[in-house]
Amino acid sequence: MTLQLYMNIILLHFIEICVLINFTPPSVGDQISRSETVDQDRRKIQVKPKIEMEPQPKAGAGCLRGVKTKKSPQRSGHKQLRKFRNTLEQWLVKPAKCATGPRPDDQQDKMTTRDSFQSTSSTSSNSKNTANHSISESDEDTQPLTSQDFLVLPDSTDCGNREKPRHHDQIQSSSKQSGKITEFFSGTSSRFSSRPGRSDQPSDNQDAEGGGASQEVTWLGTPISELRRMPDCSAPLPQLEDDPDLHTVMIKTDFLKDDNIPVPYPSKFKDTWDDVYVKMPCSSWNLFPIEDEVIVYFYGIVFTVVIILNGLLYFIYFFLQNAILKYNASHAKKWDFRALHIYCAKVNKCTHTEQMILTFLCLLQPIPLLKRGMNHSITMSQEQVACLLANAFFCTFPRRNSRKSEYTNYPDINFYRLFEGTSTKKIEKLKTLMCYFESVTKQMPAGLVTFTRKHLDKPPKWKSSQTQLTKLHITCEGTIEDDGCGMLQVDFANRFVGGGVTGSGLVQEEIRFLINPELIVSRLFTEVLDHNECLIITGTQQYSKYSGYAQTYQWEGNHEDVTPRDNWQRRCTEVVAIDALLFRNFLEQFQPMKINRELNKAFCGFARPEQKPEHLSAVATGNWGCGVFGGDTRLKALVQMLAAAEAGRDVAYFTFGDSRLMTDVYNMHSFLTQKNISVGEVYDLLEQYYHSVCKNPDISLYSFIYQQVHPNSDSVRADVPTED
Repeated sequence: MTLQLYMNIILLHFIEICVLINFTPPSVGDQISRSETVDQDRRKIQVKPKIEMEPQPKAGAGCLRGVKTKKSPQRSGHKQLRKFRNTLEQWLVKPAKCATGPRPDDQQDKMTTRDSFQSTSSTSSNSKNTANHSISESDEDTQPLTSQDFLVLPDSTDCGNREKPRHHDQIQSSSKQSGKITEFFSGTSSRFSSRPGRSDQPSDNQDAEGGGASQEVTWLGTPISELRRMPDCSAPLPQLEDDPDLHTVMIKTDFLKDDNIPVPYPSKFKDTWDDVYVKMPCSSWNLFPIEDEVIVYFYGIVFTVVIILNGLLYFIYFFLQNAILKYNASHAKKWDFRALHIYCAKVNKCTHTEQMILTFLCLLQPIPLLKRGMNHSITMSQEQVACLLANAFFCTFPRRNSRKSEYTNYPDINFYRLFEGTSTKKIEKLKTLMCYFESVTKQMPAGLVTFTRKHLDKPPKWKSSQTQLTKLHITCEGTIEDDGCGMLQVDFANRFVGGGVTGSGLVQEEIRFLINPELIVSRLFTEVLDHNECLIITGTQQYSKYSGYAQTYQWEGNHEDVTPRDNWQRRCTEVVAIDALLFRNFLEQFQPMKINRELNKAFCGFARPEQKPEHLSAVATGNWGCGVFGGDTRLKALVQMLAAAEAGRDVAYFTFGDSRLMTDVYNMHSFLTQKNISVGEVYDLLEQYYHSVCKNPDISLYSFIYQQVHPNSDSVRADVPTED
């Protein structure tokens, strides 16, 4: 039997199935037309641009386009950089527009998540929901798919490979396409022209002016190998037990063994439908109409990924769309599946059929909602997490498709927004998520994941604190997820955890949730975070490699996570979601009330009062709350160092390519530790700076601290560089 005859038989069987389910497949002409379109797109993908591409993302994703510095020529742009009368605003990198103008979905990406990752600039600072200090996701891009959407940047195929540590001059080079997120932010955020009226004029010695670091220096401070990591520093865990008030455990702890899939607990399903627990699709109370107007209830989910021969790849889209709309008939005319359609059309390989059957037999206990003001944990198996994510993909969670339901204060969990539009970002997101489903289909992981909502009842008395600063490792290379392995890893979060991961967002938080998809489940039961709250997720696994950031993000294949497990069979990966404030006015962030909020938020995420400091891993963090949220990188670095010191943790700080910021923060940390300046004294200096300088600013924060602690500024500046 020839291959063509085999394909014809399969096609005939498929048409028979379509008839049985009242579905009309596309005509042959439509198939040919679409096939030609896809072929044209593929040919366009292979066309490399003739000009040399810079490693920064498009339209202000962290680059310094249009900014003229003292050491670099003016870059081309259709608008000149606006000069600020307020000199302090010069250290905050303002958005610059490319010569060709930003694409419509560039602004969209910058505004969908609580923070704009490691970047210190953004495309736009306009957003909604100012009173709530959150940025909601805008409508999905509905522009037609063009060849520009499919351009492959130079050397992008090698982006996923882990590179050896590079020298500083290599990091700042723009002649080579970068492959990791951090390499898209090689600009230095404070290289601006001299400010008139400054009291700390530069000296002749360049090393005393902040450029003192050798070109080959890529890290400063304590070697990262000397910082504490899990599981080496971890204290012995107690017996895993269910506590109705503090900890919901959804598996039988007696059968918790290595490499064995945990057994769900209890043995019989408890049907609950109220405002205390998640409303589950399998509940008998979940009634909804289907096509023939018969009222049924959901009995489980069967998730099937079928990849056949190339001639039938196109039909996968219709299988998935029909499965999703089967339980969402009321949204059939509203939901847009173009991104899913394009993804299915672009799947370009033949594999054997994979099938994953996930029923709610592995979720027998109601899942409590983690509401505001709660201190509560939920521990479930990775198999249970996979079941929930499969249902999120098929949009089966009831009452979660409308902003007007009782879940208005909860993030989206159903994936319907991920299927909208034609943006290539959506295609890469779908590739990343499908990699996860394929991985757990082939081999279900046997570990646990814990989600903990933490409420800070009593914040520290910052002004009277006598705590000294802890160790600091600061680097312009590396990433939080790779080099911060075993540390407490900071998620620059949205108040609605996950930000735009199920929509169009694709910056730091969304990327982390994509490569560790088990983080997404937290959106099912975590209410919006208050100012004194955080979310801690322990045990998630990384399934994908990636390269790029925002518009240049690309899925680069499977990732084998070899992170060790603790005694509860959780990966020693601890991610803390803390959301920063949005500042529309630069000087606003120096107000004592705002600094208190950021200190308390960071401290809430870092502190573990029930553990001794020697059992606490270091904090792996970066430019939290900067970029589109208007935070100053040097102030935010100082705030996080103070919070970590009060919590008893060392700090690994990633500047994401900004070597000047690395030098400035290191010098400030060294200066404060050498002078034995306590957390309380630094806090008092921040207050003085706001009251005495911010009203008529003519001096930077770090210069002010140097002068206040050591009035002989000449001797200070001879030893310690400043930020300019």
